[in-house]
Amino acid sequence: MPNLPILTPKKLIKKLEKLGFIKDHQTGSHLVMYYPKTKRRAVVALHLRDIPKGTLNSLLKEAGISKEEITKA
Repeated sequence: MPNLPILTPKKLIKKLEKLGFIKDHQTGSHLVMYYPKTKRRAVVALHLRDIPKGTLNSLLKEAGISKEEITKA
């Protein structure tokens, strides 16, 4: 199983869009992305620093994305 990559919010959003997620709405500094087929969502905090590994792992779990999918995208 590959390690999680170090990602900024901007890079993560691009990877999620490649996987088929669309931007739903933004509340403050959090962008909510939506996957129409499975009705799952991913909430990305729009900060300038890298996303911590625990937060990224939790986001992937919530969105139903495996570690392999995010590293390939």
